[in-house]
Amino acid sequence: MARALMPGSPPPPARRRAPIRFPAELPISARVRDIATAIAENQVVIVAGATGSGKTTQLPKIALDMGRGTDALIGVTQPRRIAATSVAARVASELQCAVGNEIGYQIRFEDRTSPGTYVKFMTDGILLAEIHGDKLLRRYDTLIIDEAHERSLTIDFLLGWLRQILPERPDLKVVVSSATLETQRFSEFFGGAPVIEVEGRTYPVDVLYEPPDEDVDLPDAVANAVDSVSSLDPHGDILVFLPGEREIRETEQALHDRNLRHTVVQPLYSRLSAADQRKVFSSISGRRVILATNVAETSLTIPGIVYVIDTGIARLSRYDARSGTTRLQIEAISQASADQRKGRCGRVRDGICVRLYDEPSFSARPAFTDPEIQRTGLAGVILRMKALDLGSVEDFPFLDPPHSRSIAEGYRVLQELGAIDADRELLPLGERLARFPVDPRIGRMIMAGAEHGCLPQILVVAAALNIQDPRERPRGAEQKADQCHARFRDERSDFVGLLRLWAFVREAQGRGTSQLRRACKENFLSFL
Repeated sequence: MARALMPGSPPPPARRRAPIRFPAELPISARVRDIATAIAENQVVIVAGATGSGKTTQLPKIALDMGRGTDALIGVTQPRRIAATSVAARVASELQCAVGNEIGYQIRFEDRTSPGTYVKFMTDGILLAEIHGDKLLRRYDTLIIDEAHERSLTIDFLLGWLRQILPERPDLKVVVSSATLETQRFSEFFGGAPVIEVEGRTYPVDVLYEPPDEDVDLPDAVANAVDSVSSLDPHGDILVFLPGEREIRETEQALHDRNLRHTVVQPLYSRLSAADQRKVFSSISGRRVILATNVAETSLTIPGIVYVIDTGIARLSRYDARSGTTRLQIEAISQASADQRKGRCGRVRDGICVRLYDEPSFSARPAFTDPEIQRTGLAGVILRMKALDLGSVEDFPFLDPPHSRSIAEGYRVLQELGAIDADRELLPLGERLARFPVDPRIGRMIMAGAEHGCLPQILVVAAALNIQDPRERPRGAEQKADQCHARFRDERSDFVGLLRLWAFVREAQGRGTSQLRRACKENFLSFL
């Protein structure tokens, strides 16, 4: 099978001759031969290992060393853009090539691949979208589905689709990479695929349960824990897990108020600029305290972490069928997530994980996080499946099928929007609606805005409904922030208030980026 090239594209370069080396310090390096043998002898292989064992960076190199990726691509999926870009850069560095040549990546709105690319890192959504024009995924001879244990909606789609097409693609090799969670279920799902376990942590990690007093808020609780760790060791880097961007900013301020010596506080969340995200991978002379969302739980391994402070909470999306809305709510994490967080330390020497909750609370938590398919509204899922010709949601081989009542409710919503007919067949309006990368209700709003001549205003409202509230209320300045935000209020409608806010931002933007930054800061608005 020859690699498909764009018309006029130069042929891919000859296979690199330099030997591929696997870092001895990574646990997976001891299993390279076993993994390569398993891939050669089986169509599907499950590779399980604790975070930091080297799965993400070394599995593509193992496939490359086997001679795969020559006639078609080695594809590696990641749940998040920051992981796809940073891991591609790391692997390219190890292979001493530039990103975009032998090693490339593709995320939404950015494609850093070329005809000479052998290994393509991408978000799992990119691969799912490719199915529409390439049902059997013939562009790839090897697919590595990384972080499969996260069980996002897109990952479950990919696993189900791959299981369906494997009989038609006997040449395709699939590697499912997961933390040591539910690996037997993955194996059974793929007909008894072999599981290769890779050791992870190399140093012991002590767990300390230190729930804060009830009257202590989250930023101060984290700051107190950082003080406690600092009294034990003023040098080791600390990774703190927080539920979201707002909590990160508030905690950052609380830590700055403590005037910690020789300490740099670094935030890490998805909306941060790429340059700021890359800072956490660079070593500095002082101690680092990294404040991260669960993006650092499995997708990224931050070097040098000695201590972890786990707040025990995360933001999860849950669909409420009664109101027809999806909410990002703060919830207690599962035991599996807590163990993943603990595994982020103990890489460079003995580590300590401080949990800001008690041991009975840990024991009472569910073993695993609910898969996204069971906590999301299915209208968008059904619409996407119909648009991509993935079959019906009822018959699709999901690892954990959605509830029948959720399926029925999803169909009801799509009928209400005019996307499907009474026989549940996709209508022309539904085909157009499926092209919007937003909830079908939001997409229908946008279409109606165009129909009624108010598209610019509707786009502002639709955008606002898809992001975190840009209005900020920092600790200690809540009253002042409320006074600043009062100018945007409109008693007739919260939506009109959003339009007022956007008009203010556009006016400031017209005076230049620096003026916009200043206006946002003075009026307690998020510049991002």
